[in-house]
Amino acid sequence: MSDARIETIVGEGGRLVKLSGRWTLATTSQRAAPLADELSRAAAPETSWDCLDVEAIDSAGAILLWRAWGRVLPGQLSIKPEHRRIFERIDTADHEPRAAVVPISPLHGAMVIGAAVIGIGRHLVDFVALVGQFGMNLAHVLRYPADLPQREISANLYKSGVRAMPVTALVGFLIGVVLSYLSALQLKQFGADIFIVNIIGLGLVRELGPVLVAILVAGRSGSAMTAQLGVMRVTEEIDALATMGVPRGLRLVFPKVVALTIVMPLLVLWSTAIALIGGMVSAQLQLDISYGFFFQTLPRVVPAANLWIGLAKGAVFGMFVALVACHFGLRVRPNTESLSANTTASVVSAITLVILIDAVFAIATRGIGLPI
Repeated sequence: MSDARIETIVGEGGRLVKLSGRWTLATTSQRAAPLADELSRAAAPETSWDCLDVEAIDSAGAILLWRAWGRVLPGQLSIKPEHRRIFERIDTADHEPRAAVVPISPLHGAMVIGAAVIGIGRHLVDFVALVGQFGMNLAHVLRYPADLPQREISANLYKSGVRAMPVTALVGFLIGVVLSYLSALQLKQFGADIFIVNIIGLGLVRELGPVLVAILVAGRSGSAMTAQLGVMRVTEEIDALATMGVPRGLRLVFPKVVALTIVMPLLVLWSTAIALIGGMVSAQLQLDISYGFFFQTLPRVVPAANLWIGLAKGAVFGMFVALVACHFGLRVRPNTESLSANTTASVVSAITLVILIDAVFAIATRGIGLPI
């Protein structure tokens, strides 16, 4: 392989620079700096360039010469036509008009805020429309019970309920243990060991149980619902259902909302019971409180109204988690980036909505279910 060579001939007619060899990345990469210095010394306005003996040239060698020539083709240049085309392409790319830098408007911040407000408004309008569609589907099913999508509801009950039991039980048990352990550390200092039943009972039955289950279901089942509907949007299955005359609200949204509304109170009851068992075990180990005392004291210090409040929270949480999941799933555009973005937004929005609804419940029921 012949290396890139430079020969300078000075005569009466001026300076002639003859290039020969192979001007490629393989032959110029190790000698790029010396070649660039030699070319810079040889370059002058009156210099003639003879490149007819160049055996091969690629973009690396061409860029080396292009920079030495001052980013313009020399006036006196002898070169093969196929090599000239390489420099013509470089010249075209080098002199393309650059995008103008648009100055940031003083109202840019207001425009960003306005766009965000408009986006939130569209989300709210679409969400209200989805809730209205669900109400219409519910009225239709009540009027025509034969149209009830039993198989879809049953499948969602199994996927969202039965399959979620292990993880909700594990998290519930650990939360009960942690809450009991931390409470015991403080109650020991004041000799108020027996009040651990009040703390664990009210905390788990009324607040922590429903909220934790809702967050778990939003992250598990809610994201799965959004991804399922999103994939159906990407593969155009929803459009195919509409073409065949199948109502997407009745077959896709309605079963998910109904199933999650039914199964969430059951999951709340299940995880709360497991959490109470975990708290009871930890209380027995930390404070030597017997299981019998725990079972006798719990109904007295935690009125049954708290259980009904927790179950009602579970039903409302389930309905809104499913609605939010379906809302973002139906907004997915036919590309994978939109699918991932809407799945993430679905989980975040559902958890935020759960916390807001829990705050409303706390205000609305602040005088209900408290021990006398």
